[in-house]
Amino acid sequence: MRAAIDNLGTPMPFIATMPSVYWDDWLAAELCAAFDEVLAPVFATLDCLPAYLDPGTTPADMLDWLAGWIGLTVAGREPDHKRQLIAAGAALLGWQGTTQSIHDSVVAAFNRDTEVIESGSATWSLTPDSRPGGQPTPGLLVRVTVNADDELDPRSVDALVDAIKPAHIPHRIELVTRAAPPAPPPADAPEPPAEAGV
Repeated sequence: MRAAIDNLGTPMPFIATMPSVYWDDWLAAELCAAFDEVLAPVFATLDCLPAYLDPGTTPADMLDWLAGWIGLTVAGREPDHKRQLIAAGAALLGWQGTTQSIHDSVVAAFNRDTEVIESGSATWSLTPDSRPGGQPTPGLLVRVTVNADDELDPRSVDALVDAIKPAHIPHRIELVTRAAPPAPPPADAPEPPAEAGV
């Protein structure tokens, strides 16, 4: 994981584990120092292993590796955004395949208002001839609200949803353009007339 780091110390130098007769021997000391230099990064990595497995503290070059452990692809993003995605992805693993997980994953990946509509439902009844809830054909609609000047690629949303939804359910992606806010009145517009008696 880590390469050699200059002047990295080791908690237990090899020469200290040798019989005392070798402590003053130059060749034994140099040989042990060579082993210390090679193995010090290994010991440092093992001592810091919990930090490597935490998206908040792992080095930036380890984020893609860490994301791969939970099935995420985060290449091409800023390190801070990668850290957020990995933390969100780990939290969503228990909800995988649910509408909540799909919603939260799309929001985490694209930072857009998202609505997930599914065809299924759960019902109960005291009468035997009751209609089951939901729709007869399974389906999933993911509606993402974008601004008029937004450059969100629907194929990237589609690829994400396809990777996290249940495999047997077909899905559709809709990009809905947010209505533009009303324009402010021009600066040179006349003042509205005051009401009488005020």
